Amino acid sequence: MKRLMILGAGTAGTMTANRLHKELGADWRITVVDPETRHLYQPGLLFLPFGRAREQDLERPRQRTLRRGIEWLNAPVEAIEPDRSRITVGGSHLEYDLLVIATGSQIRPEETPGMIGDHWYRDVFDFYTLEGATRLRSALAGFSGGRLVVNVVENPIKCPVAPLEFAFLADDYFTQRGIRDEVELIYVTPLDAAFTRPVASRALGSMLEEKGIRVETEFSAGELDGDRGLIRSYDEREVAYDLLVTVPTHMGAPVIETSGLGNELGFVPTDPHTLAAKEHENVFVLGDATDLPSSKAGSVAHFQSHVLAENIVRASQGRSLLESFDGHANCFVESGFGKALLIDFNYDVEPLPGTFPLPIVGPMSLLKETRRNHWGKLAFEWIYWNALLPGRPLPISNRMSMIGKRKLAA
Repeated sequence: MKRLMILGAGTAGTMTANRLHKELGADWRITVVDPETRHLYQPGLLFLPFGRAREQDLERPRQRTLRRGIEWLNAPVEAIEPDRSRITVGGSHLEYDLLVIATGSQIRPEETPGMIGDHWYRDVFDFYTLEGATRLRSALAGFSGGRLVVNVVENPIKCPVAPLEFAFLADDYFTQRGIRDEVELIYVTPLDAAFTRPVASRALGSMLEEKGIRVETEFSAGELDGDRGLIRSYDEREVAYDLLVTVPTHMGAPVIETSGLGNELGFVPTDPHTLAAKEHENVFVLGDATDLPSSKAGSVAHFQSHVLAENIVRASQGRSLLESFDGHANCFVESGFGKALLIDFNYDVEPLPGTFPLPIVGPMSLLKETRRNHWGKLAFEWIYWNALLPGRPLPISNRMSMIGKRKLAA
């Protein structure tokens, strides 16, 4: 029997395993390797600090997320040897015929000098981990005024819109508490604008301005001085804080680095259209583990999984791969006060106004704050657990469509 190994049982790895369980032939054995016993719904971490989500609703036992018949090895991957088509788990070598690397990305606060210390989880917090988001909830509840800084240390990061969403929700949160005038909100980013894509950046930048959130651009955080309560950029600019919400450097899984498979941040060089590893045969890469310029987001992993599943089947049959992934990303942007935006884009086309997924009727509006978009964001949690993660088909193409979108004048 032939073996497909999938490293990582996060969103990308789980979707792909469940999808391929139905599509690969009976002569293939699917093995997923992941040391975590519980699956975390990462989009819910955004809401946790504001008391809009509960920890117990964001996790499920790993065995409940993988289809029956998929083998799960509850252990870390110790080494990957693509030249020998094998991995090491628990000191034993396991051979594979095809390998999918879906090891994701991790925050690395220790990469910024001074970030880890006595002030970590005292007045410096992340919200990209369950512990960080939970501790931040207590810190926000006790915050009665001062300067709150949301800082992106460097890109790429998981869910590029999440820091913006946090700033918008903080504006909402402090307004509801009646202390918004006592809180100065500052958004600090290494980008030259609020977001990477010009049209979306203008829309999001205008919202920040309307909400009284100051933006500090082109700020590459080089160190943190916890005793003085400030972050310092490489060009010696300083931003002081009373409470810092940081999005630390993201890097790939340590095993990618130790196995010599990644770039300087530990992300695997990947063909942007086939999702095959550039430097190794019979190896594919998925989700946050790639070095692709597409967003590191759940929607992207979902669209990639369509392409990857088909190419895995083709590879198992000795057929040529399809170059059909176009970088499609589809993201709700929570803007506070019961509203959200929706953006839909790919490698070549930036977010445009219009309706989604159908023209005129939508029902979702693109690049426009609506309550319907907010409810769509909340409904995604049900879709995630019951359709997306199990690998069931959704009525949205993996390729971006121009249907319903309005092209902007040149």
